[in-house]
Amino acid sequence: MPVEGKAISDLSAVIKGAGEMASGIAHRLHRAGIRRITMLDIERPLCVRRFVSFCEAVHDGVAEVEGVTGERAGDVSLTASIWEAGRIAVLVDPLWQNIPAISPDVVVDAIMAKRNLGTSRAEAPFVIGVGPGFAAPRDVHAVVESNRGHDLGRVIYKGTAEPYTGLPGEVKGVGRERVLRSPVAGPVKHVRRIGDDVKKGDLILYVGDAPVYAPFDGLLRGLIREMEVENAEKVGDVDPRARKEYCYSISDKARGIGGGVLEAILHEYNGNPYAG
Repeated sequence: MPVEGKAISDLSAVIKGAGEMASGIAHRLHRAGIRRITMLDIERPLCVRRFVSFCEAVHDGVAEVEGVTGERAGDVSLTASIWEAGRIAVLVDPLWQNIPAISPDVVVDAIMAKRNLGTSRAEAPFVIGVGPGFAAPRDVHAVVESNRGHDLGRVIYKGTAEPYTGLPGEVKGVGRERVLRSPVAGPVKHVRRIGDDVKKGDLILYVGDAPVYAPFDGLLRGLIREMEVENAEKVGDVDPRARKEYCYSISDKARGIGGGVLEAILHEYNGNPYAG
């Protein structure tokens, strides 16, 4: 059913996940006037682009992304006061148990798991799935394309997003090599910091005793916290463009996805008959 009879500022949204893509969505909704936002994440978020991710509030209590602040809510009862302060609420809730208590108008699954981990249309009047793993209208009311390319951010009301390719988008001709992955399971120990210029072969971090080196010249745009990780976990992001400001700004991909989610919400809010 369309979300009717409410001003944009009265709409409430739950976003599953609080990593890079989920944060790009939350930021765009907040800037557009949707201020009652709650993000649900796990106790130890595995985030690489930490300076543009609200999940950092899980660790630090607050996290700011391009002028918008997320604040950890110790309990679902505290979300309203966080909204009233003009902030986004971040709640540790890996099983989404607090969705009924929040009773949102919109739920957005932005976990980016490449599969549906249990999101359904029954969770809210309007439910959006981001990326592959969701079929509209079977699982969700709308799907937003997350794959880089011509259709990035497209809203799909009948069908699915493109299949997961496993390949990062190319930047200056560099694709898979941009992503640093743990060679073994173990604790991460930093050698370099986000924003550092690096040369090919520079030591970036250790996972246990195993070193991880820069694959090419560039800038360290993302780096996971010092924490235990599994083998092959994403632990870093090297950007060949070497522009330091990109460490602190939302990516084109996250903005595009956020725009698609915002479009879908306004489309539903306005009761557009083309939603099907």
